[in-house]
Amino acid sequence: MVRTKTSYGDAGFSDFIQRAFNRHLGYGNEESSKPVIGICNTFSEVNRCHAHVQPLVEAIKRGVIMAGGVPLEFPTISVGEMFTSPTTMLYRNLVAMDTEEMISAQPVDGVVLIGGCDKMAPAQLMGAASANKPAILFTGGPMNNGIYKGKTLGACSDCRYFWQEYKAGTLEEEELDVINEKLAPTPGHCMVMGSASTIAACTEALGMMLPGGSATPATENYRVHLAQETGKQIVQLVESDIRPVNIMTRNAFENAIRTLMAIGGSTNTVIHLIAIAGRLGIKLHLDDFDKLSSSTPFIANMRPAGNYQMQDLYHAGGIPAVLKELSPLLHVGELTVTGQTLAENLEQVEIHQEAREVIHPISAPLHEDGGINVLKGNLAPDGAIIKPKAASSSLLKHRGQAVVFTSLEDLEERINDPQLQVTPDSVLVLQNAGPVGAPGMPEAGMIPIPDKLLKRGVRDMVRLSDCRMSGTAFGTVILHVAPEAAVGGPIGLIRDGDMIELDVENRKLELLVSDEELENRKVDWKEPEFTNYQRGYPLMYRNHVLQADQGCDFDFLLPVKKEEALASQVPAQDEK
Repeated sequence: MVRTKTSYGDAGFSDFIQRAFNRHLGYGNEESSKPVIGICNTFSEVNRCHAHVQPLVEAIKRGVIMAGGVPLEFPTISVGEMFTSPTTMLYRNLVAMDTEEMISAQPVDGVVLIGGCDKMAPAQLMGAASANKPAILFTGGPMNNGIYKGKTLGACSDCRYFWQEYKAGTLEEEELDVINEKLAPTPGHCMVMGSASTIAACTEALGMMLPGGSATPATENYRVHLAQETGKQIVQLVESDIRPVNIMTRNAFENAIRTLMAIGGSTNTVIHLIAIAGRLGIKLHLDDFDKLSSSTPFIANMRPAGNYQMQDLYHAGGIPAVLKELSPLLHVGELTVTGQTLAENLEQVEIHQEAREVIHPISAPLHEDGGINVLKGNLAPDGAIIKPKAASSSLLKHRGQAVVFTSLEDLEERINDPQLQVTPDSVLVLQNAGPVGAPGMPEAGMIPIPDKLLKRGVRDMVRLSDCRMSGTAFGTVILHVAPEAAVGGPIGLIRDGDMIELDVENRKLELLVSDEELENRKVDWKEPEFTNYQRGYPLMYRNHVLQADQGCDFDFLLPVKKEEALASQVPAQDEK
């Protein structure tokens, strides 16, 4: 393979000096001719979902060497949801840029990406798609189930459930602290079908991860075996010159979307799949997700929309078993990182009867359609999404008066104000928390139920925002409203007392205000004057991030067509 080399204006000298400096690793001329495999190590003691990956990296290295390659480990940015302020989504594109540039700039023939916490895997796939060297994703795996008094606990669905009960006064602080000790009992990422588990599952469906790689718990010996096999397989991908563009086709993305719908996966994955596809020039629209959802049965009984967790899915056969069940609906001829098609990968997969409580047959699904619906209307002209299987069925058709919070700060300050004019039928609205407004679209969409309603027994309300929520969250929550408030979207025109209508069956989200009144409000609307994040990367983010329905990537990171690039070099008429 012809590798990237630092240029000194003399190609022979560049090769000579590189070989000289390679000798510090003990490599001679013989090793220089072997496939060089970069291992994008995202180990971090701060990012707890990645704190355990070092032994897995060593297993990947063993696999690379066993297959005749030379492994070279290098670091990239590592971010974890619980310890990154203001939100990891703000930094997903930065991770993607770092990953792309290091793959492109360094003298590696192929790369193994180490994912884990939920923004890492999509960022790495975005970077790998743009760099387009042979690549394969491997994750640290999900945690084992937590147990408290015989009850299975899952981070962080139960973090949210028990905190809500504590605020409602049904749980004492001492018991809450005991539960806290059990919520994240082992290494790994969240063990429910949250964002990390979902994007890993969809990566398998895309063909960019070895079969079984998403559900195998972080603590299983088999994960070490998978790491070693991943090391072997990346060498084969290099030698066969199989690249991300050969694997992540439009059909492969449709497979991933169907998988997302069948497992009741995270709403965040909609944004991520759009962004990854965008790097390859594949345009996914929200309508694509809704169309595929309507024709995909919900078959994986996974929390927070079901009853089981990743450890249970692993024992039931993992995502290969889900894909086997879905195979009549999938494009099974697509190439995968195994070097074989999806159909060939699934030939030996069997689903045992005892697994059927976790993975239902498509002939007897949990639900006839998938886990995410797209809503449109005058409140969300470019779309919004909802996860109806994790919502209250009684609220999926609802009219209520808006209670508006104009920012995250406003929400925190007033949500538990005893004087807040709110009822169980109200629609809680959060504005200016989108990609530009926050910035970074934080996971604040599961707006807290006001304390005074919690204490009356209310556990769900219709909630509406231009931000995201964790894949571990639940409730009747409308997310990703586009365009967002900060760029003039209609969500920013809502006022206290306005009537809002939600009709999930008919995919409608309407602000029941006259067109004339909305036009008057648009005239009065003023662009927010941001006082936070006025320099550096966050400022660049605000200036270049796309809206949620476009994947929240940066406009300048999408592939540029030749004619568009030429047009951009022609001065505008007023510049001539």
